[in-house]
Amino acid sequence: MAAHFQVSVTAPSADEAGRLGRIAVEQRLAACAQVSGPITSTYWWEGKVQSATEWLCVLKTTAPLMGRLTGVLREAHSYEVPEIVAVPIEAGDEDYLAWVSEETGQAGQTGETGQGQQAGQPGQAGQREQAGQVAQEGQADQRELGL
Repeated sequence: MAAHFQVSVTAPSADEAGRLGRIAVEQRLAACAQVSGPITSTYWWEGKVQSATEWLCVLKTTAPLMGRLTGVLREAHSYEVPEIVAVPIEAGDEDYLAWVSEETGQAGQTGETGQGQQAGQPGQAGQREQAGQVAQEGQADQRELGL
């Protein structure tokens, strides 16, 4: 399982999206939150296709906090069924991900320092090596495409 997650939640207003982000950051359930919008969402609701103007709040957190973060967002949200989805962060800047862990009180528990690492998960050196391999593969793909 990934050590870090990017969580997105939509809200009906910029104020609510900002409030959700602030609650999560103040409670240290997320290291940061960005609000963007307006966006137009189209979805099924109550048997009909609907459209609405919404704002998107994107948060960065750690795996151990996912359950609590989801619960707090659901409780504070005005929607009956809020969109709260998380995407695992499989790779990223090592210092940034360590900062996410530090700011959420999870430093040393998510694998970035080698402590609390699960079997089969690479430590920093392994992550750097994997990132280097991904970068090299991407460059090779670009060369093949003539970019």
